[in-house]
Amino acid sequence: MSRIPPLAAVRAFEAAARLQNFSRAAEELGLTQAAVSYQIRQLEDRLGRALFVREKGRVRLSETGQRLLPAISGAFAAMADAFAALGADEADVLTIDAVTSFGGAWLASRIGRFQLAYPDLAVRLSMSNRIIDFDASNVDVAIRIGRGDWSGLRVDFLMRQAIAPICSPAFVAAERLAEPADLLRVERLAPNDSWWADWFATAGVQTPPPPTRRGIELDSQLQEASAVQAGFGIAMMTPLYWQAEIDSGRLVQPFDIAHDTGRGLWLVHRENRVGVRKIERFREWLHAELARDRDRYPEALWRPLE
Repeated sequence: MSRIPPLAAVRAFEAAARLQNFSRAAEELGLTQAAVSYQIRQLEDRLGRALFVREKGRVRLSETGQRLLPAISGAFAAMADAFAALGADEADVLTIDAVTSFGGAWLASRIGRFQLAYPDLAVRLSMSNRIIDFDASNVDVAIRIGRGDWSGLRVDFLMRQAIAPICSPAFVAAERLAEPADLLRVERLAPNDSWWADWFATAGVQTPPPPTRRGIELDSQLQEASAVQAGFGIAMMTPLYWQAEIDSGRLVQPFDIAHDTGRGLWLVHRENRVGVRKIERFREWLHAELARDRDRYPEALWRPLE
């Protein structure tokens, strides 16, 4: 890079060479003719060669200038194409990062409806439980779980995070689950997780000390769903994420008791992107999609965090 002359000087040369006129180049670049002449002189001094032959009232390219012009014009054209492509991508592609359980269990199965509603927008969906740095990524919007206290971001409340035990129908039958206290004697995934103690307290069950055996701990509800559908144990999960599986009978929520974790699900993006079409359309669609299940859950689930 140290061998490349200052870009301003190269740009002045390209415009003057293409137009064969310093005055017209100055108009195009928004500079004075003297400024264009100065930039080109600086470039010639650096190269040790004349780029123009200066004649009475006009200039023409020298042999060196003629050799340079095609390559430099091509380079500027390539840069213009790259920025144009980036601008098109920015306008037409919505990049979403979602927490793994919500993204994989709920959003991925519904995002096709957004694509059908807005066929001019492409969608990229990634899933992770890490906090996305918007300044270091091309992510447009993220879906996070927390209290919504992220500075510098617009936060849009979606719903409270409520959890409940979920398992397979065969597990319910095999273990003869009749009341919440029955879960103290069965195989539970991540039995030491504080969510279990919280749910038992909500259900009015006096819990014994945490089990000494830690059992199986999985990274996400996606993995837990696979395990419980295979009949291995019961897991603490978010019922709304798994409504399709519950409706189909592949999974069961044996007790109509859910625990509010005190956290919420949020749509977030940079404050300076309020009003961007693709973000606003996704926000509207997401709220409408969640509203389809609103009547199936307690109204408290949709009450904003205080």
